[in-house]
Amino acid sequence: MKNMEREDIHIIGRHSNLTEKGIAKALKENVYNDKEAWQKFFQLFFISLGVGFTVSGIVFFFAYNWADLHKFVKIGLTEGVLIATTIIVLLPKINSNIRNVILTGASVLVGVLFAVFGQIYQTGANAYDFFLAWTVFVTLWVLVSNFAPLWLLYLVLINTTFILYSQQVAKDWSEVFVCSLLFIINATVLISAIFLGKKKIPNWFLNTVALASVSYATIGVVIGVFDKYQATFPILILITAITFALGIWHGLKTKSGFYLSVIPFSLIIIVSALLIKISDGEMMFLLVSLFIITSVTLTIKNLIDIQKKWTNEK
Repeated sequence: MKNMEREDIHIIGRHSNLTEKGIAKALKENVYNDKEAWQKFFQLFFISLGVGFTVSGIVFFFAYNWADLHKFVKIGLTEGVLIATTIIVLLPKINSNIRNVILTGASVLVGVLFAVFGQIYQTGANAYDFFLAWTVFVTLWVLVSNFAPLWLLYLVLINTTFILYSQQVAKDWSEVFVCSLLFIINATVLISAIFLGKKKIPNWFLNTVALASVSYATIGVVIGVFDKYQATFPILILITAITFALGIWHGLKTKSGFYLSVIPFSLIIIVSALLIKISDGEMMFLLVSLFIITSVTLTIKNLIDIQKKWTNEK
């Protein structure tokens, strides 16, 4: 059996004559990490920690010594560190994972450089301009590296840029419209990553993007329920229904309990908002409380039953 997990080995041990030594051997070969795996983990961990502390140190250095530094020193130091980091990335003998971690740190330094430039020359740009420039100038690195943490940073920059643009420039955009566009952006990235991704994409990245997508959809629908009628609201309802149905189907197909838990909880919030919209009296709040308790309990029970069914099918 390939890709055996801890639960599989314990099930085999309970229903066979496998000895304790055999179980220990199976766990060691299929579940426990060996010395090489731990060395690789700690190597990446300490490099990521070092890059993170280095970037944080640069940021705090400028924040603490800002008034005492000449503008040439401020820009020169930032550009020098950024150039040195980029040169290290281009060295051929560096491991690809280490190269991607350093490139992620360099991408953060791009934002530091734009922040220093804006503070020195008082460009007067809106906040969204800063994040837009940051997003544009790291795009090539993101595409070349195809590194999940860097993609997550890139997606955060896109979301931040769009939200600040809607608040500072497109002030006539409704909250439902903004949430709808953010939901479409993140859901498109998620669907593309699942169905079009050539390399194996980490589950934590997919789950993070899925959680962001569901959150935007939930917030948009809840706002649309309580707000006056908007033309965008029916479109958001339709897109949300289709995407949630695809999410449930994907969760059942891949045996992922994440989608089967996040989407039902989102629906519970939406239905609760509908009930409160109908009436905000004391009895309705009691009914909503009972509905939440009952629906959450049933959701958890169904998830446990499904998980047991999947375990028995292995």
